[in-house]
Amino acid sequence: FLVEDTRCIIREAAKKSCFICSKMGASITCCRTGCDRTFHLPCAPDGQCVTQYFGVYRSFCWEHSPQQALQPRPSQDNTCPVCLDTVEDKISFRTMGCPACQDARFHRQCIQALALHAGIGFRCPCCLNQEPFVMEMLTMGIRLSKR
Repeated sequence: FLVEDTRCIIREAAKKSCFICSKMGASITCCRTGCDRTFHLPCAPDGQCVTQYFGVYRSFCWEHSPQQALQPRPSQDNTCPVCLDTVEDKISFRTMGCPACQDARFHRQCIQALALHAGIGFRCPCCLNQEPFVMEMLTMGIRLSKR
């Protein structure tokens, strides 16, 4: 990055307020055309914003973030397979599911922690599916460790 370009971005961000915490210096803008919501990267989870850490690194506000399209659950096991605590039955920002087995439900924080620890071996904790599962998690804003 060129120094002058970086300084220009910093000056522009100093003029923008975060729609989550209302403080100045928000440098992330929702990538949806016509949406002018800006936020700080650390504020994103509190505002249910999704940042995709692959490709062009897009960010979305809560209103425009990608949603999982999963079928209704065949079983009623409401236990997160990572922390073994109760999880919501419906898909939301904080509750995610596996697109392959359609049955696994887990907390966003739990699957994020698992992704960072598993690295390239990251897969669904229930059905052990890797390819569609990882792509879905990346799309939903889960960061993967490259180690």
